Amino acid sequence: MKKPFIFLIVSVFALIFHGCGIYSFTGASIPPEAKTISVLYFPNKATMVQPMLSKSITEALQDKFRSESSLSITQRNGDLAVEGEITGYDTQPIAIQGNQTAALNRLTITVNVRFRNRFEEKANFESSFSRYRDYPSSKSLSSAETELLPGMIEELIQDIYNKCVVNW
Repeated sequence: MKKPFIFLIVSVFALIFHGCGIYSFTGASIPPEAKTISVLYFPNKATMVQPMLSKSITEALQDKFRSESSLSITQRNGDLAVEGEITGYDTQPIAIQGNQTAALNRLTITVNVRFRNRFEEKANFESSFSRYRDYPSSKSLSSAETELLPGMIEELIQDIYNKCVVNW
């Protein structure tokens, strides 16, 4: 009596997981026929340029797909493709004190992204992603960047990755 029951349970799980061939335990929903992804270089087209930002965003996005999916990174024409550009990188005062000086500045990064899924056209999109952090006006932008950029880039990459392959 136990063996048929166990066989039935195992069979049901096998059918469920086999039938959902696009599911992965990282939460990604990638078509099973997709094997490659191309992540093109993100040029910096913002009016204010941070020299390492393009490289940092491009490499972080490639690393994200490499570590959280089974897709191979390819230079061009991947089954999935991500490209875009940095469209905004600026800082502005946000908390004005009584003496007309800023107590805080806000650093904002905006990235425009185009995603193409060769197998599911309805998944294609073009979207803008933005993250910001506030820092004391007593700090220079260059010292604030060292502290703020890693977290901002990580959050942008997570947002982009989620929009591309996590259908939540």
